[in-house]
Amino acid sequence: MDTNSEIPLPVISVITVTYQAKELIERTIASVLEQRYPHIEYIIIDGASSDGTQEAVSRYAGKIACFISEPDKGIYDAMNKGMAKATGDYLWFLNAGDTIYAKDTIEQMVKACASGAKRPDIIYGETALTDREGNFLRMRRLKAPQNLHWKSFRMGMMVCHQSFVVKRVIAPEYDLHYRYSSDFDWAVRCMKKAKSICNSQMILSNYLEEGCTTRNRKESLKERFRIMANYYGWWGTAFLHLAFAVRFWWAKQKNQL
Repeated sequence: MDTNSEIPLPVISVITVTYQAKELIERTIASVLEQRYPHIEYIIIDGASSDGTQEAVSRYAGKIACFISEPDKGIYDAMNKGMAKATGDYLWFLNAGDTIYAKDTIEQMVKACASGAKRPDIIYGETALTDREGNFLRMRRLKAPQNLHWKSFRMGMMVCHQSFVVKRVIAPEYDLHYRYSSDFDWAVRCMKKAKSICNSQMILSNYLEEGCTTRNRKESLKERFRIMANYYGWWGTAFLHLAFAVRFWWAKQKNQL
């Protein structure tokens, strides 16, 4: 007898935060609602959009567990609101324009990592990059490591936030002191608390390559340096960034030859 069949499958709370995203939000909603996995709680937190986003979301009202549209203090404040409303076993954040990779992604992810009694605290995977129309561009440059640990992020954000699924009971609030890179800090804090981390060996998400962090790259990198220095030490972080800069320069020179 399969003892796992007696264990309830986990509920995945998918949280989408959005603002002025009428052209993108329905693609994200569709990717969640078309999942074959039955135990999904979908939460959308909107920052009081005035472009028609609210009207677009309202068309799916009967299929969304929670929809809030009100002013907020930024993307990470909205994420904190989403976590406060979530009741599922795992949290999965997808911004407007991002999508779950395939219709059976959650189903296969749960089979791979979370269908037994000892469910991991974190599940992660690979990320594909897409354009504004949802077309595949390429795989994310940083490949997810085979084994993930909180010290893995010394080399950068090795796993995309949209492919990083965390047990709700261990997830802290996002630190609102960081405007652009609080997801980096949040992921490290999650990993420090985690007792088990599972590599799904799957592509979990399609990430729209023009998010808030991309648009504010310089400020984001400054914040990320501060976060890395906080966890990994200032000198070690500075040395690694110098090595990254030299490697980038060398690669650029080779490409010009």
